Amino acid sequence: MNQIKALIVSAALISGTPVLQAQDTTAKTISNMPDERVQVAFRKVDRKDLPGGVSAVDVASQMKLNYMTYSLENMDGWVNGFNGNSMWGMGSYLLVIDGVPREAGNVMPTEIEQISFLKGVNAVALYGSRAAKGVVYITTKRGNPGNQRIDIRANAGVNVPKAYPHYLGSAEYMTLYNEARRNDGLAELYSPETIYNYAAGKNPYRYPNVDYYSDKYLKNAFGRYDVTAEISGGNDKARYYTNIGYQTNGSLLNFGEAVDNGKSDRLNLRGNVDVNLNQYISCNVDAAAIFYTGRGVNTNYWESAATLRPHRFAPLIPLDMIETTDEASNVFVKNSNHIIDGKYLLGGTQLDQTNPFAAIYAGGNNRYISRQFQFNTGVNADLRNLLKGLSFRSTFAVDYNTSYNLAFNNTYAVYAPTWNNYSGVDLISSLTQYGQDATSGVQNVSNSWYRQTIAASGQFNYVNTIGNRHHLSAVLLVNGFQQSESAVYHRVSNANLGLQLGYNLSRTYYIDFSGAVVHSAKLPEGNRTAFSPTVSLGWRLSNEPFMRGVRGVDDLRLTASAGVLHTDLDIDNYYLYQGVYTNTQGSWFGWKDGTGVQATESRRGANPDMRFPKREEISIGLEGSFFHNLIKLDGNFFLNKITGNIIQPNVLFPSYFTTGWPVSSFIPYINYNDDKRMGVDFNLSLNKKLSAINYSIGLVGTYYKTTATKRAETYEDNYQYRQGRPLDAIWGLQHQGFFQDADDIKNSPSQTFGQVKPGDIKYKDQNGDGVIDTRDEVYLGRGGWFGSPLTLGVNVSVKWKQFSFFALGQGRFGSYGMKNSSWFWVDGEDKYSEVVRDRWTPETAGSAKYPRLTTFNSDNNFRNSDFWLYKANRIDLAKVQISYDMSDLIGNKKIVKEMGVYVSGFNLLTLSAERKLMEMNIGSAPQTRLYNLGVKAMF
Repeated sequence: MNQIKALIVSAALISGTPVLQAQDTTAKTISNMPDERVQVAFRKVDRKDLPGGVSAVDVASQMKLNYMTYSLENMDGWVNGFNGNSMWGMGSYLLVIDGVPREAGNVMPTEIEQISFLKGVNAVALYGSRAAKGVVYITTKRGNPGNQRIDIRANAGVNVPKAYPHYLGSAEYMTLYNEARRNDGLAELYSPETIYNYAAGKNPYRYPNVDYYSDKYLKNAFGRYDVTAEISGGNDKARYYTNIGYQTNGSLLNFGEAVDNGKSDRLNLRGNVDVNLNQYISCNVDAAAIFYTGRGVNTNYWESAATLRPHRFAPLIPLDMIETTDEASNVFVKNSNHIIDGKYLLGGTQLDQTNPFAAIYAGGNNRYISRQFQFNTGVNADLRNLLKGLSFRSTFAVDYNTSYNLAFNNTYAVYAPTWNNYSGVDLISSLTQYGQDATSGVQNVSNSWYRQTIAASGQFNYVNTIGNRHHLSAVLLVNGFQQSESAVYHRVSNANLGLQLGYNLSRTYYIDFSGAVVHSAKLPEGNRTAFSPTVSLGWRLSNEPFMRGVRGVDDLRLTASAGVLHTDLDIDNYYLYQGVYTNTQGSWFGWKDGTGVQATESRRGANPDMRFPKREEISIGLEGSFFHNLIKLDGNFFLNKITGNIIQPNVLFPSYFTTGWPVSSFIPYINYNDDKRMGVDFNLSLNKKLSAINYSIGLVGTYYKTTATKRAETYEDNYQYRQGRPLDAIWGLQHQGFFQDADDIKNSPSQTFGQVKPGDIKYKDQNGDGVIDTRDEVYLGRGGWFGSPLTLGVNVSVKWKQFSFFALGQGRFGSYGMKNSSWFWVDGEDKYSEVVRDRWTPETAGSAKYPRLTTFNSDNNFRNSDFWLYKANRIDLAKVQISYDMSDLIGNKKIVKEMGVYVSGFNLLTLSAERKLMEMNIGSAPQTRLYNLGVKAMF
């Protein structure tokens, strides 16, 4: 066994695997272990000593009851302040894995030990400019001293589509298209006889009625499988951890090339080694590799399914319906490279020479290939001989991401049949060929992409306790990373110096100062450096004499944080501070050189005083446990402002600073716009044991409100000002039903969005000027672009003997959506969805839910208005899992020490007034429910 350990350690050292910090990763549930160490910025602290605005999830423990397929899966059901899109509604956060900026998909849940969510200004300050909107820190697993441990987990699941969109069949489409033409004053296009033939369905090849979502083309479900092996162990000198995982997913498409080329495979390898070289120096070497291959076809089937009308063409042309005397057609058959199932030619028309069916049968296939390699190393030095409690740590990491497409792009012929009827029998009298069959055998390479990340840090740490009462900590660091990407000129960079100073007295009174000197090349020289100071205070009330007699209070602590962070996250580009001039050939406008040929024009003015936007914030937190840890509470109130956002404001400068055509402007980019966010979050849990039953119930919530507090704008009507409105405000017209007749139109305000007729949407004239235009747009509601205003999560765990039950539900409330997809906005030659059955007609004027049909562009009807607005409130049953621990059934446990089996369901149920809409994807693969069976064992 020792030889095996030595081999694994040697292999890991050779491969060079990553971690920025040696960690004790004993699996514990943070909520039940107040002394658990939690990763924060560049250090770990005891759970009970966390600064405000930090939450953590012990993923390794959670996976015992809750198998996950994605690293951040349902985290908004566990973490207060995180709504899935952002923290405290701020937008894009920085995600780091073992301290290096990476992506959530770079790591699988089986590889994760803990995830920390750093929300407050004090918690993120040390990471500098790019972390100003929060940090998600994923800590991967590491080896622990002890006997070698091997953990195996295997899962087999089936994905079942939640819902498909329903479109009208050919006959109904033709009938309603005729109606649309009549509405437009045009002659009908389809005769009653033609519509009857399509409705009868006797010959689907002559009168096609193609349902793109039928079981002819799609499976009822597709599989998902994964297996993971974890190997760990070591001793006081060296510890190792290795994770090897493989995952494969299928596809719903069930014909042609898609049968064999409709799946994806992922192989991930992760390993790390921690070595104590002597009592003063230790190091770690980590590496990870991800190999991903997605196989597909050379068309977007789902996009075509949402646009191609059902009567356009038959996907396949039967050979046995071709007249035997049609020599030309039989020559086509004889020379074709693509006889499908020995019975069909590929169908199409002049307008449908390329179509999804022919492309999937004959157009070739492609593979998307992604390779990711990640390397970390770190060195720790104990400097206690210089100063008690002093240490040094340095880290270095390099990541390489590459991806490209390999494709066989074949051309193919499609055939449009000409039909005749002989004594009631339909036969094809001739075929028209479009395109040519050609298979070059050449594999094409395209979409080549590359990204490199380099990250490094160095820090002095000081941790000391004096007299068992005075706890001191300090960090002095330099930190930076840089990402370079193919076809992108400028690298994404972050560089900063950081200082943290902490003190707590008897774990009762806390003060923490964290600040960073940040740098950005996006700003002019002289303004590229700024200092971001923050402070956090804490007071453990439960240690005070006046609280010691209070029954039921185990622990109670107040925290408060405040600070200013300088950030360039929202500066869209480089050199915005510079004026830009361009030479224009043959221009008649600008500064002429006398020839009338060349002109120099200004695109923007210069602003040498441009500075960092700032996040200014105060927050107050409360955390506690009560009645012997029966109840636990953690909550925060936050108020932050993002001030000095960069804009190019026309309204703040005289009109002659800019011209329309040719475009010329002397207006600079300046710091002007201000935003405000205010809200609360909470995490309340109940942990109880009743006889042989252990249960835990958690309730998590986040509510926030945003306001555009300062804007450069000028409107004629006060109700249109964006200042004072939410940042995710939806603007549009207010409707007043449908125009009922010509008199209604005549007596209503004039419409400026195209000609209107009875059955079109009528809008409210907000300013009373007798004209409906953009000046009548008003605030309609919040779009929830940074996450729903109110997010709730409920998690329930119950354990009885060897059985465990887990469920997680989520609720999102307060946001609105706009029904503006092609499913709802139907005009011109668009495909008709089932919603048009509720269209306006003179007979249904009182009950219609949808405007009249038209073959023209309906700019009047299909624009943002409260007619299309809907409440996006929803409750989701995101996960249910039942587990059974089979360890007691194992005999002597010499080989298999633990074993368990579980069944789980994902995305099981949605409750909402708009459930059908929320579960339906238009133009993309459908949402699915996953039903999974898993088994795990430890050796």
